[in-house]
Amino acid sequence: MKIKILESAKQDLLEGYAFYEKQKEGLGDYFLNSLFSDIESLHLYAGVHQKFWGFYRMLSKRFPYAIYYKLEKDEVIVYAILDCRQDPKKIEKRFRT
Repeated sequence: MKIKILESAKQDLLEGYAFYEKQKEGLGDYFLNSLFSDIESLHLYAGVHQKFWGFYRMLSKRFPYAIYYKLEKDEVIVYAILDCRQDPKKIEKRFRT
């Protein structure tokens, strides 16, 4: 199964990287490595997660982030990678527009 990360999700990763790198040098790299590891696990676990607003949501193992994706044919499409600490209404609004 192929995994495709949309530009919107890549931007989410860059924002998370910047946030954690500001906290401590090197933490941003650890964040990216952790999230990419979580995304790679979708090769095995895609489709088993609970759905929210029409997207599957997988929670990251090491950071308070959620990976929102859809399954289309033989492809996993990652739409967003969002910080779970933000207002849930803000997350919902992103998917409703």
